[in-house]
Amino acid sequence: MSGDRILLVEDDKEIREGIEIFLKGQGYQVFQAADGVEGLAVLEREPIDLAIVDVMMPRMDGITMTARLREAYDFPVIFLSAKSEEVDKILGLNMGADDYVTKPFTPMELLARVNSHLRRYHRFLDRLNSKQEENPKVHRLGGIEVNEETVEVLVDGKAVKVTPIEFKILLLLIQNPGRVFPAEEIYERVWNERAVNTDTVMVHIRNLREKIEVNPREPKYIKVVWGVGYKIEKQP
Repeated sequence: MSGDRILLVEDDKEIREGIEIFLKGQGYQVFQAADGVEGLAVLEREPIDLAIVDVMMPRMDGITMTARLREAYDFPVIFLSAKSEEVDKILGLNMGADDYVTKPFTPMELLARVNSHLRRYHRFLDRLNSKQEENPKVHRLGGIEVNEETVEVLVDGKAVKVTPIEFKILLLLIQNPGRVFPAEEIYERVWNERAVNTDTVMVHIRNLREKIEVNPREPKYIKVVWGVGYKIEKQP
C-alpha cells in the first residue's frame, strides 16, 4: 500500500540501500537501521507499518530486537537471513516474526511478502477500528453487553433474559462503571418516583447477579459498597 512506512534493519549497507531504493520506487517510505539497537531507536520516534529485519547483526540481533518490539507493537515483521535451517526459522517465528525470507532473494519476492503482510495488517486495523467505533446505544463492560435499542443483554456472547426493571438497573450501572449508587437513587431513577421502600432494589440486584455472574456469591460485576449502595465494577 503506497505511503506505508517500512523499517529496514540490516547491517550490510549495500543490501540495505538496494532494498530501500526498490521499496521507495514502489511508493513506500523507508527508515534504515544498521542493527537492532538502531532499529528500536527508530521505533521510538517514527510510526512504522512493517519491519524487515536481518537476523544476524552486531550489537543486537534481529530475534532479540523483535522480541523487544513485540512488547509494544503488532505490525508485521519479516526476517531476512542467510541461514535456511528450519530451526532458525522456527525460532524466529516463535519470537514474533510473521515471515522469513532467505538470502539471496529477488526484490520481487520480498515485495510480494511486504504487500501481502501489509494488506493483512490493514484489514486487521480496519476491523479493530470498526469495533472501537462503538454504537452509543450499546454498552460493553467485560463480558457484558447491554443494547438499549434492542433491549438485550449478552453475557459472554450468550443472551440473558432480564425483566424490564432489571434491564433498567443494569443499564444505569453499566453506563456509569465504578460509580456507587445509593439504593434510593437507583429506585428514583428506575421507577421514576420518590423512594419509600428500597428493599425491592436489593431483590432485583440479587436476581441480576444470578443471571450475569458466574458465581453470584463472589460477584465479578455488581458489587455492594456496604452502607453506601451498589456499583458495577470497572473491568481491566
